[in-house]
Amino acid sequence: MKSDDIAHLTLLSLFEGGNEFWSAAYLEFGASELISRIADGKYRDHKKSGSAIIEKLSGIDGNSLAAQCDEVGAFLITRNHSDWPARLDDLKAPPFALLGLGNRGVLENIDQSLSIVGTRNPTEYGVRVAGDFAAGAVDRGWSVVSGGAIGIDSAAHRGAIAAEGETIAILGCGFKALYPSGNDRLFKEIAETGLLISEVLPSVHAIPARFLIRNRLIAAISRATVVVEAAYRSGSLRTAREAAEIFRPVMAIPGPITSPTSEGCHRLIGERTAELVTGIADFMELVTPITS
Repeated sequence: MKSDDIAHLTLLSLFEGGNEFWSAAYLEFGASELISRIADGKYRDHKKSGSAIIEKLSGIDGNSLAAQCDEVGAFLITRNHSDWPARLDDLKAPPFALLGLGNRGVLENIDQSLSIVGTRNPTEYGVRVAGDFAAGAVDRGWSVVSGGAIGIDSAAHRGAIAAEGETIAILGCGFKALYPSGNDRLFKEIAETGLLISEVLPSVHAIPARFLIRNRLIAAISRATVVVEAAYRSGSLRTAREAAEIFRPVMAIPGPITSPTSEGCHRLIGERTAELVTGIADFMELVTPITS
């Protein structure tokens, strides 16, 4: 790997994603110079953690980080590459870089992608709708983005695969510590024709906070987000609000008024955060002005 690539991997090792201060510093100075500035003590007094960051940096072996990526066949995606998903730059804290596993060519269609998200505990109705929505999207030339979780995420990925389309799973863990383990087969299928994306190094394990952090990537990387089923307090609502904050179209599927798994969707619709849609035709009607 080039020295600048090593610097990007070092930043991924140093910091969790979503930090506005360090993201802004990276955008100002670039990866290599930012690493040099940290090593030189420029941020020693930053929020009482500067010294700890310097110490952590001194213990990082960049070549070892590159070897981790090579071991699993992961590739680095940075702003220096032509296939960088530029929509991520709309975030308050864009990622330093991304790691990919699978078919890199999927990124060529990322500007025409749809995020489908929802609860990990869906009803049969939700699973069917998510799968049908994904299949309908890929039939119209769109790729499908989701988070690789059980429930609605998995149904969306499987719907895209069944329709022989492209799907991207944005993970909250590394490629050597895939979570949930029950989706190992699905992750393998996605990597064969689609793409796995992560903001953390291959050996990094999942923790709850990382899933919330990665939700911003799901919201930003696509042209629009559809929430299929979500409880009143659901991580999927976080994704929807992240999308709305950067002016991405947000849509929600209605469900029975007695269903707890649809309360979050009804909340988004009631707050006018999301447009009500009942099928792929509604979605296409809403996004066609964007893509024409």
